[in-house]
Amino acid sequence: MAVHGSKIGQVADDTGMSIRTLRHYDELGIVSPSGRSAGGFRLYSDEDMQRILLIRRMKPLDFTLEEIGVFLRAVDTLASMAATPADKEHAGQLIADVRSQTGERLDKLRKRVSYAEEFLAQLETINL
Repeated sequence: MAVHGSKIGQVADDTGMSIRTLRHYDELGIVSPSGRSAGGFRLYSDEDMQRILLIRRMKPLDFTLEEIGVFLRAVDTLASMAATPADKEHAGQLIADVRSQTGERLDKLRKRVSYAEEFLAQLETINL
């Protein structure tokens, strides 16, 4: 049976993440490639790519890898047919907490960007 997917170098190029980072995520179990080639190369599916891009979006908001892992497991729980209603309720609450934290962190990030823009404007007024 043929295994399909993108090799790690292509995934790194497509996501803007380093090969080292992708390997680290695999070691932590946050994002593991869906398959391996006959030669043992990691092969990432489109779903794996989406997961990596989700992590890339969370990192600038200062979510830790542990927090990201908890979030991704909650997402997986909601998608699981085997999850109990209690598990799904808990996962939903975790995701709601991340949503709330994301809003707060985005507000802080916007404020920092605003300060950086003010500073840049001030620098423009300095005559050299």
